[in-house]
Amino acid sequence: MITKEMLQRFEQLNLQKKKIDKQLNDMKKVFNDFFDQSVGENIKGEFTIEEYQIQRQVRKTEKFEQEKTIKRLEDLNMMDLIQKRPDEDKIKSALNLGLLKEEDIKGCLSINTTKAIYVKKIE
Repeated sequence: MITKEMLQRFEQLNLQKKKIDKQLNDMKKVFNDFFDQSVGENIKGEFTIEEYQIQRQVRKTEKFEQEKTIKRLEDLNMMDLIQKRPDEDKIKSALNLGLLKEEDIKGCLSINTTKAIYVKKIE
């Protein structure tokens, strides 16, 4: 059964969560700025401050931009590399085999980076 008290508590917890999430995001920005200045942008790093270790991991994802890549492959008459969207495995294979050149699809690949901050107490 749902009670008024449960709803009140949920609302309180949700407000606390929003405040905590904002504080965590603000701190992550400070940490990422520190790493950007210390080791460089989009570079992983690790520091120890007393009994705490802070670490930044950087993940990179590459993805071919659909419309631009399809147009480019059609212009190059590479229809077997298209399946309603660019077939990334076949494109990479064609690049490796030399059937397709990097400059042929220049500007079609988008690269996204994701930064992750981890803080742990060292025992």
